Amino acid sequence: MLGGFRRPPWWAILLTVAAALLFVRLGFWQLHRADYKDELLRRYATAAVAPAQDFAEVARRPPSDAYPRVRVQGRYLADRVYLLDNPKHDDRGGVEVYVPLRVPDSDRLLLADLGFLPGNGSGETPQLPPLPEGVQSLHGLYLPPPGHGFEMGGDALPRQTRWPKTTIYFDLDQIAADLGAKLYPRVLGVDADPASIYVRVHALDFGNMPPARHRAYAFQWFSFAIAVVVILFVLNRKRGSRPSRPTDSR
Repeated sequence: MLGGFRRPPWWAILLTVAAALLFVRLGFWQLHRADYKDELLRRYATAAVAPAQDFAEVARRPPSDAYPRVRVQGRYLADRVYLLDNPKHDDRGGVEVYVPLRVPDSDRLLLADLGFLPGNGSGETPQLPPLPEGVQSLHGLYLPPPGHGFEMGGDALPRQTRWPKTTIYFDLDQIAADLGAKLYPRVLGVDADPASIYVRVHALDFGNMPPARHRAYAFQWFSFAIAVVVILFVLNRKRGSRPSRPTDSR
């Protein structure tokens, strides 16, 4: 063994190597997750400025890891509005507004995300502007639904008897059951419109695990790998013997 260190028992070396390899593997896994989400963000940014595709074609073969921009026609179910009451756009409060869209020649409804309607700081639900009637031509990104969030007290939608209905927990299955209709598995993030009262800043929802947090966890796991090796050496460092005190000859 190196000078100043004694040979550790075989089981200590084995445990140290196993732990270090595990931590390194977890670190690289976190880096791969960060790279994957960065790629999703790049695809999302590219899709936002891409030419719109026909919605029927995209819905027939939806890509699992892409966010196509689509064009679709349909009629709003203006009396069936849903408000998501926990978006993170504005400190003054507000709601994200979702409206079912009836698409021609389809037995499913498409939930359209009209955008964020800012509040006035009073805590009251903002006044919704009237929705246009007739067939609407919409453009937007075909997106996964927002994250579920934390549900307390079960499904609150059936207990509400007036529209619009408010929820802090977004679940397409619950909304479909409340509507008594089938829904497409994604939502339409309607394109931004300077003339609209809605704030339309659609973004991918990674919950509390954006790419930066994956990289932070990777650094943590790599630090653990270094730490277990350092601990092994520290625990097996030879301690020098204390010099003996001179005896008094008197």
